[in-house]
Amino acid sequence: MPGLLGRGRGPGAPAHFSLYPLWDNPGSQGSVGEGTAPPPHRTKMNIKQLKKQEIREKVLTIDTMNPRVKNIEYAVRGPILLRAMELERELKQGVKKPFTEIIRANIGDAHAMGQKPITFLRQVLALCLYPDLLSSSSFPEDAKKRAERILQACEGHSVGAYSASPGIHVIREDVARYIEQRDGGIPSSPENIFLSTGASQAIVTVLKLLVASRTGVMIPIPQYPLYSATLADLNAVQINYYLDEEHQWALDMAELKRALEQARNSCEPRVLCVINPGNPTGQVLSRENIESVIRFAFEEHLFLLADEVYQDNVYAEGSKFHSFKKVLMEMGSPYSEQLELASFHSCSKGYMGECGFRGGYTEVVNMDPAVQQQMLKLMSVMLCPPVPGQALMNMVVNPPQPGEPSYQQFQKEKKTVLADLMEKALLTEKIFNQQPGIRCNPVQGAMYSFPQIQLPPKALERAKELGQAADMFFCMQLLEETGICVVPGSGFGQKEGTYHFRMTLLPPMEKLKTLLNKLSQFYVKFTQQYS
Repeated sequence: MPGLLGRGRGPGAPAHFSLYPLWDNPGSQGSVGEGTAPPPHRTKMNIKQLKKQEIREKVLTIDTMNPRVKNIEYAVRGPILLRAMELERELKQGVKKPFTEIIRANIGDAHAMGQKPITFLRQVLALCLYPDLLSSSSFPEDAKKRAERILQACEGHSVGAYSASPGIHVIREDVARYIEQRDGGIPSSPENIFLSTGASQAIVTVLKLLVASRTGVMIPIPQYPLYSATLADLNAVQINYYLDEEHQWALDMAELKRALEQARNSCEPRVLCVINPGNPTGQVLSRENIESVIRFAFEEHLFLLADEVYQDNVYAEGSKFHSFKKVLMEMGSPYSEQLELASFHSCSKGYMGECGFRGGYTEVVNMDPAVQQQMLKLMSVMLCPPVPGQALMNMVVNPPQPGEPSYQQFQKEKKTVLADLMEKALLTEKIFNQQPGIRCNPVQGAMYSFPQIQLPPKALERAKELGQAADMFFCMQLLEETGICVVPGSGFGQKEGTYHFRMTLLPPMEKLKTLLNKLSQFYVKFTQQYS
């Protein structure tokens, strides 16, 4: 601006921005004389405006945030799902695609895939949430009795009140009784039961107790990504032991020893995690295998974590679920008296599929009483698990008994769900193994298949160019062309040079058949395109 003097600069100096360039001066010609002071109100106003206009660095940026969080990866809800959600929005907006719907086979969310809730579970929950229904003749008496018992144990007789941090005591008593019955009468104490927000929160809580400086935690590969994500968050050392795909994803003791010995050079191994039945691999451990794992953990002085959330999901002939607690106790001294164990269960899987209510529990065995108090303190920070989830977990461990009004319907619905899953497990294995280049081990349990796929060299090259794992590239192309959403095996871990994907068995039978056929057809097209 001609004639504008730089503030505090001599005549002729180049002009620069001034906080007070022009005042409210009726006689002003667009310039301000040297030393002219602004009116007080204008000074205050311009300072405020300047502060609002200042661009300053945010306190929290991608560079200043907790680096451990950036190291967390959770494939089940990763880039594949995000893209699937984008495609769903595009379909709703009328964008033309080579498919009409997204088939989400990426996550074990039974109700989202069309499974109907178990009537008795929802009846009791409805009565707990709206106690006025207790006077209705539409609900069976056994459901009412369960609800009344839960409500009487709640503060203010309401599931909207906080509970004790380890959970409502009568529910913990029922969990202990369920474990005793499941394990053939082996005692279980409610004082060793902690209810939780799904099994996941309990697993994270126990790992927090265990992880100190350079703590090593042994996890199976392939694994459920909760474990790798939690270890990254806690800055623990992940020790991979590989399941044997050539022998139906068996847990090989020689491989456990190899992984442990190799890890001792870089960390202090303290924890062994086992998932039985397996996720994503679907194997069911034999009793002999469990005994070997217990001996190994005892000899190597490891704390044992047994993730048993799929204990109701066993399909293969000759396979049977054996709890680590039962086997441990039946092995006798010194194992039963000294090996430290935490086992986990949930109402999200099994025949229930009640993922959204986030009900679960852990039972601890041979834990130091002082540490158990610290565990209670840690859980107290989060106040308590969701009370409706606790109530639902109570129905899982305290279902209708013979002679009660709801027994027959409950048994019918439970058996139907598990029989359907068994049929779908067999179908999935059969169809995948008919396709050259795809090999699927028998799905002995849980609710996923984890087939290996052969990928041609040009596909590997293209994936590398895109900066993607090869099976991520395959799964993303599958989604874009068919609308089928599955999770790449690289998100669960796998032996180098092998490629997999995880697919849930949960879609309704007709939709599952469509999914399997479309996936097989796409695989043929994909391999031809990149051959």
